[in-house]
Parts: sequence; structure tokens; C-alpha cells
Amino acid sequence: MARSVKLYDTTLRDGTQGEGVAFSMEDKVRIAQRLDTLGIHYIEGGWPGSNPKDLRFFRRIQDVPLKHARIAAFGATRRPGVSAEGDANLQALVEARTPVATIFGKSWDFHVTHALGTTLEENLAMIRDSVGFLRARFEEVIYDAEHFFDGFKADRDYALETLRAAEAAGAHCLVLCDTNGGALPHEIGAIVREVRRHVRTPLGIHVHNDTECAVANSLAAVLEGAGHVQGTINGFGERCGNANLCSIIPNLVLKLGIEAIPEPNLRELREVSRFVSELANRKPWSQQPYVGDSAFAHKAGMHVSAVLKHPETYEHIDPERVGNHRRVLVSELAGRSNILWKAAEYGLDLAKDTPETRRILEQLKELEDQGFLFEGAEASFELLMEKALGRYRPAFDLEALRVVVERRQGDHEPFSEATVRLKVKGVPEHTAAEGNGPVNALDHALRKALEEFYPSLREMTLVDYKVRILEETAGTAAKTRVLITSGDGEESWGTVGVSHNIIEASWQALVDSIEYKLKRDERRGLK
Repeated sequence: MARSVKLYDTTLRDGTQGEGVAFSMEDKVRIAQRLDTLGIHYIEGGWPGSNPKDLRFFRRIQDVPLKHARIAAFGATRRPGVSAEGDANLQALVEARTPVATIFGKSWDFHVTHALGTTLEENLAMIRDSVGFLRARFEEVIYDAEHFFDGFKADRDYALETLRAAEAAGAHCLVLCDTNGGALPHEIGAIVREVRRHVRTPLGIHVHNDTECAVANSLAAVLEGAGHVQGTINGFGERCGNANLCSIIPNLVLKLGIEAIPEPNLRELREVSRFVSELANRKPWSQQPYVGDSAFAHKAGMHVSAVLKHPETYEHIDPERVGNHRRVLVSELAGRSNILWKAAEYGLDLAKDTPETRRILEQLKELEDQGFLFEGAEASFELLMEKALGRYRPAFDLEALRVVVERRQGDHEPFSEATVRLKVKGVPEHTAAEGNGPVNALDHALRKALEEFYPSLREMTLVDYKVRILEETAGTAAKTRVLITSGDGEESWGTVGVSHNIIEASWQALVDSIEYKLKRDERRGLK
């Protein structure tokens, strides 16, 4: 029978201590539901004694049916000189009415004397009293030994004594915490191995990422017998973050053969990662292992050629196992294999040694030498291939454009107006529009001329607009690259333009964006 590990998610508590991370009460409920579906065993909802929102969450979650996860409320041992029954924080844990209570206590003698300002003996009594108090009132009590690894290094015997106090009071799991995140994997492994010689209660691990070792440290503890792993989705957490469950889970299941969540559930991992990022209002980390956009992205032509033949040459797992997908990037490093891959992705029939393939590759490298970047502008690259194959038919022809930016005395903002003269399906169009800036005005004028002929453009919006100066030493005469992201509610796509004139670069990207939208609608049989 395969060994198993219990997963304890603290995104809703420890994760929210990360800079810029905040969840509403309903956000926390929605995340808890997704974690339950993923197969997480414990979900730490918050600290009911610290703020009203967490207490409301615990009341709200009682009405939410969970199929797998157990909700845990978090708190601290009683205060020095106060009985467990008289401690307000412990009473708040009871009022949360969860099946699991998790409390932390001090393991480092330095923290006991300097942070708590009490004696070593009183700290042991605080641990015993608090665990015992909760043990009589909860189905399960988890004890987090805060700063345990620092405490073990400073005074091994006292750190172990704190664990024995929690064990004697009936804790179901003793979680060893690297709260400062300063330990390395070899230290974690050796200390966990030593602790197992002195306590019988199951051990857990909770580490922070201040040395970029949180995932490795968690795995080191598991390999030495820890059967309970704490972490957060995407590694959210204070300072450099917590151990990242999005890496720990597939490492346990796929690399170590340890049961953590059902293996089919791994296909939900990327979606859960992005869901939590979205609710946290954080841009997903593109290079995040396993679930990031770049995790299975291939750029070098030799790599792509090999992956086309045998994916395992440059991929350590099948990306679909974690809900991700393979991506092939196009750039000046591309080879013919990249071109063939992208052509197949776009439904274009290309062979390896045809003149068209060579022409696309030559144009690609020439354009990127000029400053074009197609990694974030795959819609522009698809149009480039259409042109090379002779399949491109422009939706309109430009006859002239003019952009005016004027600021009059007393104006708070400059005035921007764009005028375009086009020929659309043989019909002359001459339109003008205002905007918040010159590019916005140009976008409005172009749409105004085209929407009567192509009504689906009304669905399209400009989602993002980025400008990069390519020749920093050239000052205001520098070449500019414009990357535009557009969307229509169903899909988003990127386009690029490059010129010494920012308006011209923006025009190139805007036109590609509209052309791509119309080509896409045509493929789907829409007008």
C-alpha cells in the first residue's frame, strides 16, 4: 500500500499575510470550495480571535457542504498568567465551531523570554493547558511548534520538551515550523529524523520560503517521515511566501509516488492556481513550476524539433497531468519545427522543406531583428504566416490617417483627435473620433469606420497596452515596440507593432488586432 500524506492549506490565513494579498469573506468561501474539490484534507480558515471577518467566515462555511476537507480554526496558546478557560483567543476558537483547532506555541527559548516575556516553565504550562483545553472540545487538535528549527539549534532539549508538553496534552499532530524560513533541506531532514526518536505523535511540516527552499524543505521532511504538510496555493505568504502547494502536490504524487490528492484531481491544479490568483488580484506567475504559462513553453528550435518527436526530451512530465499544456514560442531563436508547430496550431498545412516555411522563418528573424517580438503577439504571427502563404486578404485599405494632440491654456488634459480615411469593401470611409490619448482616439476612429461593415468588432475591447523603448540611448528618437492585448469575451490575443513613431507602431498593432478578430470570426462562420 502506498504511503500517504495529509495536506493542510493555509492560504486563507497565512497566505493573506503576503503583501498585496487580500480576500473578502465570500472569496474565502469560494476558495475553500475549490480546495475541497481538489482534494485538500485541511483548510485553515483564519484566526477567529484576530478579526471579525474570520469569525464571519467560520459561521458562513458551516452552511457550505464540503465533501472532503475539514475546516480548521487557528489561534495561539493561552497568554502567560491567564487560565485556558479565561483566555479570549481560545474561547474564540471554540466559538468558531470547527472540527479542527490549530494552535501555535513557542519552541525557541529566545522567543519565550524576549517575545513573550515569560519563563520557560510557564511556556510549557501554556502549551499543556491550551492543548488540553481544546482536546476536550474539538475532534482534532493540531499543534504548530513555532520557530522549531531555530529553537532546536539554540537549545535542542528545550525545543523537544515543548513537543512533549503538547504530546502529553493530547495533540493529534505536531507540526514543526521553520517560521523564519532560514533552514536548508539537509538541516530539516536531520532534525525531523532526530525528533522522530523522541515523540510518538505524527509529525507535520510548515516552512517559509526565505531561502527559496520551502518546497525542498517540505519534501525533505516528508522523506524523513512527516505525514502532514502545510502550505499555500501559489506560495502566497508573508515576506517571501510559504511552501507552494502547487509544486509540493505534484512532486509528492508524480515524483515520490506518495498519495496526497487523487491523481486525476491533479488536472485541476492549474485552474485552482489561477482561480486563487484571480481572487487575490495577483497576476499569475508565468514561470511557476507545473502550473505556469511558461512551465512547458519551448523556444529554441532544437528543443522544439525534439519535443515534436518525443515530448519527454525536454518535458519532465506530460503537462496535461497537472492541467497545463505545451506551448511553442516563436522568436529569433526559432527553427523550422517552431514554424510547423504553430502552423498546425492555426490549422495551416505546411511541410518542413517548402519555400513557404523557409520564407516564414526568414521573415520572422528579419522582423525580430528590427525589434518585433512575437512571443506575446501570436495573433500577429498567425497573420504573418497567412501573408507568406498568400492567403491574407486585408479587411480594409488605409488611404491616410492623422492624429492631433493639442493642449490649450487652462486645459487639465490634452485634447486628442484622430482622423482616418479608408476603403472598406470598395467603399470610401472618412471618420474622426476623440479619445483619452492619441492611440485611444485612433482606435475609436478606426472602429467607427469599420463597425458598420463588421458588426462583430463591437464585441472587441482593448485589454492591455504596453510600450517599450528599444534603443534607450537614442532618447526621444528611439525605436518603440507596442504590444496590444485585445479580447472579445471568449478569447484574448496579442499583437505587435514596431516603429520610430509610437503612433505608427500602435497603428500596426491595432490593425493586426482587428484583422485577427475578423479572421477568427470568419473561421467560426460568423459575420
